[in-house]
Amino acid sequence: MTHQWCGAAYGSCLMASLVLLCGSAAGQVSAAEPDGGVSGPYGIETYNPITPTESDETITLTGHDLTIDQVVAVARYGAKVRLSPQARARSLAAYGLLLEAAREGVPVYWFDRGAGANRETVIFSGDPLAPQNKAMLEKRQLGIFRRGARSGIGPQVNREEIVRAMMVVRANTMTFEAASPQLTQMLVDLINDRITPVVQSRGTVGEGDLGPLSNIGATMVGAGYCYYRGVRMPASQALQEAGLKPLQPFAADDSELTSSNAYASGRAALLVHDAEAALNWADLAYALDLNGMNSSITPLSAPVQLNRPFPWLNWDAKRVLDSLRGSYLFDADPKRIIQDPESLRASAVRDGAAWEAWGALRTDELLQINSSDHNPAVRVGLSPSDSWELNTPELLKYYIKGGPDSHGMHGYIVSDANWDPYPLANDLEAFTTAMANMDIAISQRMSRFSNTFFTVIRPSDVLPRGGRAFPRGGGGYGSAAIYQDMQSYTNPIPPAGDALVQTVEDLQSESRIKVQHAEKVTLDTDDLLAEDLLNGTFWLRVRKAQDASRSFGKAADAAYGAFDQAMQEAETDGAPIHDAAVSFLLANPASKYFAGIQAPPMPHS
Repeated sequence: MTHQWCGAAYGSCLMASLVLLCGSAAGQVSAAEPDGGVSGPYGIETYNPITPTESDETITLTGHDLTIDQVVAVARYGAKVRLSPQARARSLAAYGLLLEAAREGVPVYWFDRGAGANRETVIFSGDPLAPQNKAMLEKRQLGIFRRGARSGIGPQVNREEIVRAMMVVRANTMTFEAASPQLTQMLVDLINDRITPVVQSRGTVGEGDLGPLSNIGATMVGAGYCYYRGVRMPASQALQEAGLKPLQPFAADDSELTSSNAYASGRAALLVHDAEAALNWADLAYALDLNGMNSSITPLSAPVQLNRPFPWLNWDAKRVLDSLRGSYLFDADPKRIIQDPESLRASAVRDGAAWEAWGALRTDELLQINSSDHNPAVRVGLSPSDSWELNTPELLKYYIKGGPDSHGMHGYIVSDANWDPYPLANDLEAFTTAMANMDIAISQRMSRFSNTFFTVIRPSDVLPRGGRAFPRGGGGYGSAAIYQDMQSYTNPIPPAGDALVQTVEDLQSESRIKVQHAEKVTLDTDDLLAEDLLNGTFWLRVRKAQDASRSFGKAADAAYGAFDQAMQEAETDGAPIHDAAVSFLLANPASKYFAGIQAPPMPHS
């Protein structure tokens, strides 16, 4: 599933106090990336809008308990959002503390002081609501938001679900920040009215997704282009058609919107969801292959698992064993060999290790989308007595005593490094590698079915002449080609430390690339599993031909029956058999056929 993106670079420009790469919505053909298309009338060949089948649903954002499934519901299926009263109150209190900080002369990064290389530059002094300061801040913020339309370099992100995932994650985490009430509401309105900004894919180096989020800011003020319910148009027109007034940003709204890793963490939420489905099928496909090979199931048994008590590996072996309950593999067979090829014996190990990497990714992703990764950090109600360092002269510089703008509430606003998206960035790479190590076992075990040393018989020994003497296309050149494609995405991405913005910003996490690679490997895993299902179910037919009374286990029998029926219909229709297999896999979650065993405990489950 390779796509090309396009976009035109206009060079470097100064956006407020940040140096961002600039681009246009339309332009020349650019290098290939997973989300783009070949150059068309607006810089991409195709745009992939969502199908809003859950637009009648509304999810309440509290800032604390957003789930992966909820992100998917909003991003992929059009569910709406609302902020809980507590979340609105928390955000409003932080906003009040920000205004009061300026009144009290407390230096605040990216508000009354500049950002990046201009962090010591005084932007204004005194009450931000005083007429002169208010007019200056409104004009300044509006200019910054409008320039967001030029931020980043294409190719354009052509999957609406990615942009919506970014928006719902930012709407949830922004409840911890000092955003103006109108900014908070506008982000909710864009999601609910399905106004999806045009976002350039290359506008972030991973240490805060400034470019993609500033593209969203541009739509809020009616600058640049967006998609309104899947139709591309000027942002000003979309706001008008939706009955929304353009945003008037204020205070530090550019900071509150863009200082976040919501682009990477939004995409990671979709990845976690899709990878779970692939991993479930990996376990069930393994069970089918064991039946097809007439395998020894000793590697899954209690003596083996008790000798090596890794929780995820033991769990995976137990759930595969459970899916085989009732299979002929538990009956005595003098022709069954004592030990299968390593790829079959070790698949539960590789699957379990991939699940473990997925569990770590899921855990940290949930933390990421339910906490603040913003700079500066705002804590309303925190006092000097709450932690020893807060009562030192250095930290007291950032203490806001409280006054009219904060409704008497006190607290701290301090500079931080929360925009550094670790450990999530590490998790993405670890998961990609773990999936590839699982997939090589899948690829190799398919090839072992061509060796009678393991299968003992040939299909032609038991299948009638003129019948299906060969698999429907599973394995062989196809699976080898898929794995070759996958290998290019599994090499670790070298750490980057380009000294940007006059050397102030000298670390980059490259999370944009890391999540793309993880997505691509997951898509390739689906392709590989489709080949495995084609091969494995063919061999189940062979084993049935040997003995029609054989059962493969309740779960395996159910999956085999449904898949075989679907493939027979595809053969009748003349559809490409691999495409039909992938479509079946994506449309029919493995959980339809087996409930599985309770996974090891994970935080935020």
